[in-house]
Amino acid sequence: MTGVAKQSERDQQTHISKLSLTNFRNYATLSIDLDPGAVVFSGDNGAGKTNLLEAISLLTPGRGLRRAPYADVAREGGDGGFAIHVRLDGPDGPIEIGTGIAGGDAAGEGGRRVRINGAAARSAEDMLEWLRVVWLTPAMDALFTGPAADRRRFLDRQVLAIDPGHGQRALDYEKAMRGRNRLFAEGSRDGAWFDAIETQMAETGVAIAAARAELVRLLAAMIDRLPSAGPFPQADIGLSGTLESEVGTTAAVDVEERFRQALAEGRDRDRAAGRTLDGPHRSDLVVRHRPKAMPAELCSTGEQKALLVGMVLSHARLTGEMSGMTPILLLDEIAAHLDGGRRAALFSILEELNCQAFMTGTDAALFSSLKGRAQFLTVDHGMVSPTI
Repeated sequence: MTGVAKQSERDQQTHISKLSLTNFRNYATLSIDLDPGAVVFSGDNGAGKTNLLEAISLLTPGRGLRRAPYADVAREGGDGGFAIHVRLDGPDGPIEIGTGIAGGDAAGEGGRRVRINGAAARSAEDMLEWLRVVWLTPAMDALFTGPAADRRRFLDRQVLAIDPGHGQRALDYEKAMRGRNRLFAEGSRDGAWFDAIETQMAETGVAIAAARAELVRLLAAMIDRLPSAGPFPQADIGLSGTLESEVGTTAAVDVEERFRQALAEGRDRDRAAGRTLDGPHRSDLVVRHRPKAMPAELCSTGEQKALLVGMVLSHARLTGEMSGMTPILLLDEIAAHLDGGRRAALFSILEELNCQAFMTGTDAALFSSLKGRAQFLTVDHGMVSPTI
């Protein structure tokens, strides 16, 4: 492929060309220009590298890669608010997106504000029309051995990247379930209230399960495209959960009715427990290392990392194909946990994906093979400058 052709592909890439922060973490003010393709942030521990990735991760619904309360995100010593602003360049031309909370905004914890091209957005989900963001952090290294809640959250973020309506479905289900649990706490036995809430839980719960099952089906096919003897092993993935096991073989309306009946019949049990014991909030993502025919949680730390990288890269490719937008990747401390061969393979795949990928590390030398193919920036306690 010629250099002109490669540049043409990069011109079609949706990427952040400018990032500006105000009172975000350790950044009082910051404005940096960014190149398409790979961007490497290097610097000492605590310098603020991950803070930059966290800011970018807030350009999507949710609380970002750290899931931090907004009060913790605002810079200490500031007015209690923060602002993130980016200029996106891509096939649709430049787009301006801003998000944050105002200082002293009591409602900030309930929902930050989003503006797109200067106009107030209806919700954070509106950002999904313009970009998708996928991340991999050291905290996710324990994904396969940690609690099922972490795997559900990981799975639901993957669904959201290709199905923007998934976030609202999950919120509606959680709201209904909290209402049901509250009736238990109040000692209510109002059958009409329970019936109404359980009907809503059945409708949204089955929709959640169906979306998860579809994501797993599509992602499994994408994982199959990984080289069978490559540096990132193929994973066999599945779902553990009553609803997820039924949605592929039974009509949705029948699954809804069964779940509604199960909720109604389980009221006494759930009342004794003080919470709803069955539903998509108890499902799990099951992963196996295909070449070794071994559950992921029993694999070595290095094998688990390689499996996870392969899954995230496959999901990035799936997101690009399904949404028409190759996602922006955030890879925190990625190089330190991979040997030289896997680092080279990762960099090659990122170029193949034609995505903007932000990577962090304490030692820029770990990314030396990207010299001339990436933008290198040094982070030094609230300052960002070109790496010399």
